[in-house]
Amino acid sequence: MSQNFDIIIIGGGAAGSSAALTCLNRGKTVGVVTNPVETSSLYKAEMVTNYPGVPGMTGKEMTELFRRQLEESNAEIISGRALSVMPMGDGFGVAVGNDFYMAGALIIAAGITRENLYAGEAEFLGRGVSYCATCDGMLYKGKTVALIGNSEEARQDVEFLRGIGCDVLHFDKPAKCVISGESKAEKLTYGGQEYSVDCVFIIKDTVSVQSLVPGLKYEKGGIITDKKMATSVPGVFAAGDCTGKPYQLPKAAGEGNIAALSACEYLDEKR
Repeated sequence: MSQNFDIIIIGGGAAGSSAALTCLNRGKTVGVVTNPVETSSLYKAEMVTNYPGVPGMTGKEMTELFRRQLEESNAEIISGRALSVMPMGDGFGVAVGNDFYMAGALIIAAGITRENLYAGEAEFLGRGVSYCATCDGMLYKGKTVALIGNSEEARQDVEFLRGIGCDVLHFDKPAKCVISGESKAEKLTYGGQEYSVDCVFIIKDTVSVQSLVPGLKYEKGGIITDKKMATSVPGVFAAGDCTGKPYQLPKAAGEGNIAALSACEYLDEKR
């Protein structure tokens, strides 16, 4: 599938929802790439008491409220993980699973990516390291592959890979991991044990922002932005927890609004 939008937003939490609604109010077409609400850290919060206009509400209630508002808007909800962002001419291409979407501007509101990159993960991405088993699995049909992940998606991907004839080594517990090889990934050292593999599939809820957008500057736990929430990449804006502390809902929603206004201004100035 391929579809074009004015603006694509990666993340459907407080920052992403705020950005989407503001972009829609400015007459832009919007696609929101988002995981199920259950994967959000906010979903697990016992009580939220600092969001203006909303009396005490559980994290579950709050995330479901955000999602319901998005579903009732004119935003297109794209379920899945953004795997990569590619600058293409005057816009950006965003890969989500097997699908590909285009937009003139991008807003990253992906929350906190807590996982550190494995040694060799960035170096061999696209050369024997993949974030999507259903996208790239057929390239390794009948070969030995490793899959790292403990989510339901990871377990389903293991069954998919075995179903197409792969010999799958599944690792679902935390351990030190090193991916190595010459021109491509050839070995995985996991928990001190070395394995020969043809591919390593890494299944996470979100892809690290450090590897998502080429040229994106990132330090001290967040994407670097200016006061307009513009990043180091023209046409790419960021908002919410992915820009760093404080990790607070009101801050995330406010940044989402600013990022949206800036993205709309960016597009309007190009036309």
